[in-house]
Amino acid sequence: MNFDKLYKGRLIKRYKRFLADIILENGEEITAHVPNSGAMTSCIEPNCEVWVTFHDNPKRKLKYTLELTKMNENLICTNTTVANKIAIEAIKNGTIKELQNYTSLKPEQKYGKNSRIDILLENENKKCYVEIKSVTLKIDEMLAFPDAITSRGTKHLIELSDMVKEGHRAVMLYVIQRTDQLPFRLAEEIDKKYAQTFKEVTKNAVEVLVYQSNINLEKIEIEKRVDFQL
Repeated sequence: MNFDKLYKGRLIKRYKRFLADIILENGEEITAHVPNSGAMTSCIEPNCEVWVTFHDNPKRKLKYTLELTKMNENLICTNTTVANKIAIEAIKNGTIKELQNYTSLKPEQKYGKNSRIDILLENENKKCYVEIKSVTLKIDEMLAFPDAITSRGTKHLIELSDMVKEGHRAVMLYVIQRTDQLPFRLAEEIDKKYAQTFKEVTKNAVEVLVYQSNINLEKIEIEKRVDFQL
């Protein structure tokens, strides 16, 4: 996925979760939308380098969107909506080999208990439900998920397990959206319930895939699979 034109700046502060005050290189001070509901621990701090896109849409209150940050020479895509876009690209171009041989790919399909699955793959014989999570948290020398308590994420795990019980395939796909080349784990110390639920549903045939992204100032794309063990 190619980024729209990026404008470089430095973070003043992030607040109210979805707002960030930024000074652009030209000295202009802006407020940008932050498309990330998590804690953003380890991927943003005052005075860090950031990149934003500009959207001249009259319906938008905030014209700028925070896309990238830089921490210790590593680029991080903090826009969590990007994970779904690059996952779809990677399935279509064959990068995610485990999710091939389906004739239909539909995003955002209703399922479960008033939920939407990120991707529904289908062929003549079977359905495959794919839930996607963006990974931006670094703890010591490992990348981890989640970065905050996520009751919604726990609900998604249970609903994936329900799909398996109905005879379908279900996959939990973690997309690493930072350039650190590090192992991945669950952040059990942050959300014990999520970690416990994860262990239960994976015993019941919910599959787990972890993929690393390649990020530069022009584009982001899923690059390779990362080994993961409980």
